[in-house]
Amino acid sequence: MTPTQLRKLDQELSEYLDSMTVGMGRTERRRALGGYVTGLLLDGERKSIEPMAARLVEEPDQTEAMRQRLQQCVSGASWDDAEMRRRLALKLQRELPGLEALVLDDTGFPKKGVHSVGVARQYSGTLGRTDNCQVAVSLHLAGEKGSGCIAMRLYLPEEWTQDRRRMRTAGVPPEVGFKRKWELALEQLDDALGWGVRHHVVLADPGYGNCREFREALRAKGLHFLMGIQGNTNVWPPDSKPQAPQRVPHQRGRPRTRYFDASGQSPVLIEQLAAQLPRSAFHRVQWRQGSRGMQSSRFAALRVRTAERHMERAAPSEEVWLLVEWPRGEAGPTKYYLSSLPEDTPLKELVRMARLRWRVERDYQEMKGEVGLDHFEGRSWRGFHHHATLCMVAHGFLALRRALFPPEEGAVDTAPGAAAAPMLAAAAHRSLPPMPAPDPRSRASSWAVAHVTG
Repeated sequence: MTPTQLRKLDQELSEYLDSMTVGMGRTERRRALGGYVTGLLLDGERKSIEPMAARLVEEPDQTEAMRQRLQQCVSGASWDDAEMRRRLALKLQRELPGLEALVLDDTGFPKKGVHSVGVARQYSGTLGRTDNCQVAVSLHLAGEKGSGCIAMRLYLPEEWTQDRRRMRTAGVPPEVGFKRKWELALEQLDDALGWGVRHHVVLADPGYGNCREFREALRAKGLHFLMGIQGNTNVWPPDSKPQAPQRVPHQRGRPRTRYFDASGQSPVLIEQLAAQLPRSAFHRVQWRQGSRGMQSSRFAALRVRTAERHMERAAPSEEVWLLVEWPRGEAGPTKYYLSSLPEDTPLKELVRMARLRWRVERDYQEMKGEVGLDHFEGRSWRGFHHHATLCMVAHGFLALRRALFPPEEGAVDTAPGAAAAPMLAAAAHRSLPPMPAPDPRSRASSWAVAHVTG
């Protein structure tokens, strides 16, 4: 966004930043927080501290003073980033139209060194390989008309949490220990629900959907889920009625120890069950108009119970939907989803909700390409999470503007698998839509670019 575009939104941006930073320390700190968000919103190839400082001042000799302010506010000051995320979540909940899902995912940040907090050789879905990187788990509010990130927590591999000296050097709080990604995701959901975010359906990819403990924890919280699942997961076929083994007095032979079905059916792999479905079970479903036209594929849905650890005598799950996708041109089914949504949920609604998860990919594109989420050059735990929170706030401002004043529909909605749309700095039509003329009575914003250094 150019300084001219930002000045046109002077009053609106000022009110937005005031609502995010009120009570976050003295006036100087709040101004520095607002300046940091402004720097993230301004055009520029790099959104690290030094280049942002240069863009925020009018005279070159003011750059160093601005750099120190931004550095202190993001890496030194102890303001409450959880409180800022709470405010952001509730604002998006109130003002983003049509919210209907909580989307969980994780994203990677490639790193060359070994000192940045959480960096290790680990798998990143963002990179598509194992590499030297940081990985963070994030939570997003999403609907068809918009989405925004409301939580992000750095994942610490065990090699980090077992090295207390390394943890202290990176400023990791002593109470932080090793937690799996799905456990971090549950904490983020607990925070969001505690803030007052509504009980939307939870969407996630197979990295989370494969974990039965995670799915059951969501149901215990009263949340429905719709998540990807791998085809090598065991399920009880439709119409089977697994029963718990019971001892029969005077029974000969070895007694049953595992759940069984009286009709003789046994658990089967999802991919095997899907391969047995007739072509007539699959229906073409359209779900969204994208930049390449109406998006559609072929799907089948059936009711099953999962049978993970069946051989270890684990009980079957509650009855859930198994959604199977078989794209035209493929030799067989390619994707699978499990959902706890009610039994009367239409196929088209299952498909639409499953495909709504694409919003998180767009959030990552915008947060990295437009507001510099992956440009932070610090190494500390506090610095990473302060920077991530301020990136969420900057992106939230853009998300609200786009949802409430949308550009032409086809210019925004990128079909899954299609090339990413040009980022904000490269294309004017992806920055902000045309805005009404500013109210001549509006006060001059304390956050306007020309006054950040004041």
